[in-house]
Amino acid sequence: MTDQAALDAKALEDLEKKYDTSLNTRDNGPTLSRFLYWASISFAFYHLWTAGFGTPVDYVHMGVHLSGLFLFIFIGFPLIKTANSLKYRSSNFIRWGNVPIYDWIIMILAMAASLFLWLSWRGLSSMGLDIPEQMLRQGNPTGLDVFFGSVLVIAALEIARRTIGYILPLIIMVFIIFALFGPYMPAQILVHPGVDWRQFINNMYFPFEGIFGITLWVVSTVVFHFVLFGVVAQRMGLGQFFVDNAMMAAGRYTGGPAKVSVVSSAFFGTISGSSIANTVSTGSLTIPNMKRMGYPGHFAGGVEAAASAGGQITPPIMGAASFLMAEYLEVPYTTIVIAATVPAAMHYIGVLSIVHFTAKKLNLRSYSRVELPNFLEVWRKGWFTIIPLVALLVVLFSGYSPNMAAFLGISLCVVVGFSSFQRPLSLSIPFALLAFIFWKASPLSGEGFSPSMAGVLSACVVVGLMHRGERKEFRELFDSFHVGVQYALAVGAASAAVGIVVGVINTTGVGFRLGFMVTSGAADMADSLYSMLHWIPLDAFSQPSIQQFLSLVMIAIACILMGAGLPTTALYIMLVAVAQPALANLGVPALATHMFVLYYGVISEITPPVCASAYAAAGIANANPFRTGVNAFTLGIGKLMVPMVFVYAPTILIVLPEYFTLTSFLQVSLTCAFGVFVIATAVAGFFMTSLNGLLRLGMAVSGLLLVAPGTGSDLVALFIVGPIFAQQYFANRKQIPEKSAS
Repeated sequence: MTDQAALDAKALEDLEKKYDTSLNTRDNGPTLSRFLYWASISFAFYHLWTAGFGTPVDYVHMGVHLSGLFLFIFIGFPLIKTANSLKYRSSNFIRWGNVPIYDWIIMILAMAASLFLWLSWRGLSSMGLDIPEQMLRQGNPTGLDVFFGSVLVIAALEIARRTIGYILPLIIMVFIIFALFGPYMPAQILVHPGVDWRQFINNMYFPFEGIFGITLWVVSTVVFHFVLFGVVAQRMGLGQFFVDNAMMAAGRYTGGPAKVSVVSSAFFGTISGSSIANTVSTGSLTIPNMKRMGYPGHFAGGVEAAASAGGQITPPIMGAASFLMAEYLEVPYTTIVIAATVPAAMHYIGVLSIVHFTAKKLNLRSYSRVELPNFLEVWRKGWFTIIPLVALLVVLFSGYSPNMAAFLGISLCVVVGFSSFQRPLSLSIPFALLAFIFWKASPLSGEGFSPSMAGVLSACVVVGLMHRGERKEFRELFDSFHVGVQYALAVGAASAAVGIVVGVINTTGVGFRLGFMVTSGAADMADSLYSMLHWIPLDAFSQPSIQQFLSLVMIAIACILMGAGLPTTALYIMLVAVAQPALANLGVPALATHMFVLYYGVISEITPPVCASAYAAAGIANANPFRTGVNAFTLGIGKLMVPMVFVYAPTILIVLPEYFTLTSFLQVSLTCAFGVFVIATAVAGFFMTSLNGLLRLGMAVSGLLLVAPGTGSDLVALFIVGPIFAQQYFANRKQIPEKSAS
């Protein structure tokens, strides 16, 4: 990979395919590839239509969504992914379109299994079949139910394996074994009566516990749409607009290129559902610029990867996990956005601080005024690209459904980026959208838009159509739909498979058993540590406090390990099902537990050795992947510590009235931010001047104490950090005359 200001589109596409397995598909030949291309666009249009005009009943919609996943994955992803299996080899009776006959058979059976519930919901009495309606089969499945349910379970595991690797299917297999062989578990706490295969399939196949459960429902009705919106908005020009504004906001300061990377990735991460897509899209511009300014390649790649992974915890979309969280907790979407705001800010404070002090240490310059974009020029050429995002957020925060917000956001992307008066046929789109808005505002639609909302949206359509900016070709719109579907395959496959875990937990109660195992194991370790530390007269060293801390550490490690290589949405679904009960046993508020597992799950994206975002950044930077991953993990250290604050001081989440007071919030958030800032100096090894090993240790310890909630720990931290600040001040004053003399 050459060091250039901007990598060409083909190189970026190849790089993204290398590290994002959802894009690395086999060559199916021209005919089948053309079919898949238009089938994926039809799939996207189906979801767009249902978002705006009403979603079919759950088992129908999820069945259609699943059948689409089976079609694209079994045709596009080989059984064993190798360079040879991805190449086009031949097309004959047993290998049509480079797809072996066994993949065609599995695909057809899996699609039939996903649609069978729809066909048999009211019963079947034709073709020699005598199948009662579904409610009468619940708990007593027929032979066909067991057959198709078995096919669906196996196919769900297989599409997860083909898209994201072996880790998730192996974890799910452990849960399946636990469900089936409950009486034979080695640990007494895990022993349960067990279920036979027939009852297992009943629980996994029939709504609403297993595969056809809440996870697949939310992914097929919300997550898919926001993945699609992110891709279309980026292709329309919103990504470049974000980068240009980040250049103006941060480029003139110390370490300008790296700060531009952080800010632009934060902007782009708000609309992106993929850390890898975020890394490649913004990193193609920022990483070469950082290297040209003097940053080491592994550090430049680490900055981009850490910032891009941060986008998955940044409101409003949070890699689409925010919508799942609102659904699980049964709270308004705005509650999740408010709760996530301050913790996300802590992550970026940490990354920006490390970048700043590293730039000071390496004496790296900022962008000159000539190198920065002109504010008026950037906004003159790109202001219109933000219209769809503004409309989407207005609809979301006004209390309308997320899928309606996504429908309007995507539709406005088409109006703003692709429709113009120079293409008369394209004008049908904005006129149709205006008609839709007026219809939703009329009494005929039932509960629709308020007059003010209809006015705002109509203004967005008119203004979006009237701008004089560049329009993209409609071929690019179709390409973005195609890519959006490809991005959504891994998320959809993982959500279907994770539904099995959720079903097993609901059936056996294993989540609470695991929670008890964690807390009891931590209690044993805490007893041992307390016997050595009981002489310390601080509440933090009491047996209950040690037990709680050890429990949190073990859960955090489990989240990082289990989240390795999974898309944000999928890892959140699985970790909530597995780890949340353990946190509930500790008395942690529900919202704090969900945020806790999401944060530690996302950290897995920049945690070596499995850190695809860092590896993609290393590919752009032409740097060592492992060193890049280590740097990304180090830069994201704020995200590593802040989740502990959720537990010990939930006031930082703002929306929990039983914990929130303005005084406690200000104390916790300000000392946490200061602590992250202080730790950044220890990581960079520089504050006003270089820090030696002892001073770095002092900064690290005081930073940790500041992050830890409590007035006592804050005072101890200030006692430690005060002399270090004084030493740095006088050392810096001493250096100024020396520099002037030289």
